[in-house]
Amino acid sequence: MTITQHTELVRRFADDFTALQEAVLARMNGICAPETVAALEHASLAGPITVVLAHADVLARGAVRRAELSVQPPERLRRLRAHARKVRRARSQAEALCKEERARRLAGRSRPVDMLELRVARTASPAAFAEALRQVLRDQGLPDGTPQAPESDLAQWAWDRTTAGAGDDLPAPVRELRDCDDDAFVRALLRDAREEENPYLSHDAVVEGWSRHARAALAWGRYAIGQAERDVLTLTLSVRRSRLDVLDDAYQDTAVLAARAREAQLRVTDLHDRMQACVTTGPFAELVARCRTAALARFADAEPELWHSVRELTVRHRAHCPERADGCPRCHRALAAALADAHPADTGEDGDGEHSTATVPVGEDRYAMLADLPAIAVVAVADAAVGDESALCGYGWAAEDGTVGYGDSLASSSGEAEVIGICAAALGLLEQHEDVPVVLLCDSTQAVDAVNAALLSADPAAAYRTLLFPESRKLMDRLVRHRDRVQVRWLKGHIGHDLNEIADAFAGLALRRVSGRIQFSAARREESRLLRSLGSGAFSVAA
Repeated sequence: MTITQHTELVRRFADDFTALQEAVLARMNGICAPETVAALEHASLAGPITVVLAHADVLARGAVRRAELSVQPPERLRRLRAHARKVRRARSQAEALCKEERARRLAGRSRPVDMLELRVARTASPAAFAEALRQVLRDQGLPDGTPQAPESDLAQWAWDRTTAGAGDDLPAPVRELRDCDDDAFVRALLRDAREEENPYLSHDAVVEGWSRHARAALAWGRYAIGQAERDVLTLTLSVRRSRLDVLDDAYQDTAVLAARAREAQLRVTDLHDRMQACVTTGPFAELVARCRTAALARFADAEPELWHSVRELTVRHRAHCPERADGCPRCHRALAAALADAHPADTGEDGDGEHSTATVPVGEDRYAMLADLPAIAVVAVADAAVGDESALCGYGWAAEDGTVGYGDSLASSSGEAEVIGICAAALGLLEQHEDVPVVLLCDSTQAVDAVNAALLSADPAAAYRTLLFPESRKLMDRLVRHRDRVQVRWLKGHIGHDLNEIADAFAGLALRRVSGRIQFSAARREESRLLRSLGSGAFSVAA
């Protein structure tokens, strides 16, 4: 195969999604021609291969689900499951190779490393260094407070100045995408996947929005799958065919959404790499270096004792550090921590914008946060379970008064499923117990934070960042009306807490029931078994 032929084949795969997918799957199955294998190893195809495998992964799981719901022969079901596992492995391997390829590409770039003293001083005393930098920037004639860079959002700062004025020449469809609200952007992504591909999504001005909202668009694909699954499971096997076609359509749409979501990730990664390159070379790099050097001099004048300690510590460190030839690129945090023992650190963020992490005293009672529960409160634990293929979820809860409950819904994430469990449990207990406070415990910090945000603000919309689907939003709207009687707290999961174990078991049962992986009669038997084994007969299912 000549170099020209190889180049043409690589170009063809880069331009033809179907041809690339067929070649990748053929290679996966060991039936690929040698010249095709060689072309697929080209570095430029590392990203596109992950895109086609994201698409193939969803389709393979969809084929398995259709076979399960239509009761195909066991041998065919085994083959489909084996294929789905192979595609999933190939996808994981391709994504790992894509990361390696990017790392190799970035390794070839020269990235200046600030002098060690500067990094140690900035990390040890971020507020003092930031003030010194602000004064320097002011002296440079930059607008007041612009930027916090070169220390914060440095790449964005330089990129905005490099592309200044470009926004005036944006095509109208790009400006429309840039200026629309989140819901409108998600609707645009759904149209892109289901109707006609939108060529403007990859524009630098909106590609970050594309990547940010791709997860929500993909969740709506899984929502359509969940609805179709529910419809199929309400029918007998003899009349399921037409509804299975609807399920197929939902999987096809979701496969496209998954591929486009992966493409968005690649596009935004490329943008960030270009933005970072903008500040590591040329005039911006020179300006950053000058500002930081001048800020360090001001810092030394303002904090002479600390600066003296920084100098002594770094000189001793360089004498024996094996990475001193490279500027000790990873040593500044440990050195700053050593300084903190001798000099109280100021409050604020370090040079990378990270907050210090609070520590929990060793041996502190993990249940101390529950010691102040109201004596008359009804306490319950809620949990949830989500599947891989669709948005179907199950939830379960168990209360100290001996009642349990479980059910199913649709959720875009495990956090949303946990919120559904909390709301369903709280509403059920509020109905059973009048004028008594209800305390719900949950092992998801995301869910606890979302519910508490809505309860404290008396506004269900405060939880909408976690809640995407109408089912959870309606539950939250109902719960907020009872905010004066409800508390929600976090409880560490999987530590042997009886109520948590019961809630978890019933959530799993609910998911298997709604997804058709256990028949109704078998679910009732499993329910009885769980009550006997987990609750020793002390629990009963709420009506």
